[in-house]
Amino acid sequence: MKPIIAVVGGEKSVSLKSINYAEKIGQDIALNDCILVCGGRGGVMRAACKGARQKNGLTIGILPSLDKKEANEHVVVPLTTGLGNTRNALVVSSADAVIAVDGGVGTLSEISLALCNNKPVVLVENSSGVTDLLLKEKEKPGFEDRIHRASASKAVKKALDLILEGK
Repeated sequence: MKPIIAVVGGEKSVSLKSINYAEKIGQDIALNDCILVCGGRGGVMRAACKGARQKNGLTIGILPSLDKKEANEHVVVPLTTGLGNTRNALVVSSADAVIAVDGGVGTLSEISLALCNNKPVVLVENSSGVTDLLLKEKEKPGFEDRIHRASASKAVKKALDLILEGK
C-alpha cells in the first residue's frame, strides 16, 4: 500500500516562497511513490497538487462542498463532502503523515486533528503562518516528539521516516 501524505496550508494571501515550497513538496511526494491528499482548493493545496502532477503523482482533493468544480485543476480525484471545514478531519484521517506549509486557522485545525489522532506532523520551516508560530512552541515540553520540523526540501523524507518509525 502506498503511503498517503497530506499537505495542508494557507489558501489565501500565501507568499510566493510558500507556494514554491508546496510545489517542491508535491513533486517529492510523487517521486517517492506516495499519494498526496489535501483540501483540494487553492494556495498551498493547488501548488502541492501542481508539483505532484508534474511528476505524474496521484492527487486527492477532499472538498468542503458538493461541487467538484471547486477542486483545483491539478486534483485527479475530487471527493465532495458537503461538510465545510469539518472535511479537515477527513484530510487528516486519510493520511499517514501531515506536512504543513504556512496557513491560518484551518491549517491549525488540521495540525490539531493530526496530533489528536497520533499522526506525525512535519512543519515546514520559514513558511510563515501558523507553522512558524508552532515551531516556536515546539521547544516547550510535550511537543518534542509530536511536532517535527524540516526544510521544504527535506519535509517528505522526514514524513516518510516518521511513517516507517510508526510515530
